[in-house]
Amino acid sequence: MKLIVAVISIVLLSSCWPKSVSFVDGSMPEEWKVFYVTTIKDNAPNTPISYAALLSEEIKDGIQNRTRLKLGTTKEDAQIEIEGVINSYTITPIALQQGDNANQNRLTVSVKFDIFINAPEEDQMTLLSTRFFDYDANTDLATVESQFLEEVNAQIIQDLINKLLSNW
Repeated sequence: MKLIVAVISIVLLSSCWPKSVSFVDGSMPEEWKVFYVTTIKDNAPNTPISYAALLSEEIKDGIQNRTRLKLGTTKEDAQIEIEGVINSYTITPIALQQGDNANQNRLTVSVKFDIFINAPEEDQMTLLSTRFFDYDANTDLATVESQFLEEVNAQIIQDLINKLLSNW
């Protein structure tokens, strides 16, 4: 009896199983082929010196790797221009314990993007992405900050891609 139930379950499940899975930029206009990213500006105190340039490069890589868009060498070539400003880069204590000592800290980064669309018709979108990473207060931030920023950057880049694909 168990064998019959197992065989029927396998047959039913395999008939519902997708034959292929793909991620298509369905909501992205066909006219969009090329994008251009200006180096992100840094208006936040305490930001690591190379962070703006690093984030700019990671955005370029992220969009190229996760969409069909190609990176342009000039603004004139692009149907989409992305400019950004780091507005906030803070480290704040959270999870306070006895004696007002923090058990955890939070690294928060906020970036405002202006997205200029040149085709099929001119338009402009704005995105404010604020992301954070919580870590143990005993951790020496200087030794692991780049690792934490990778996590934060991945979330910021996903927010940007979601905006491009969905125009929410």
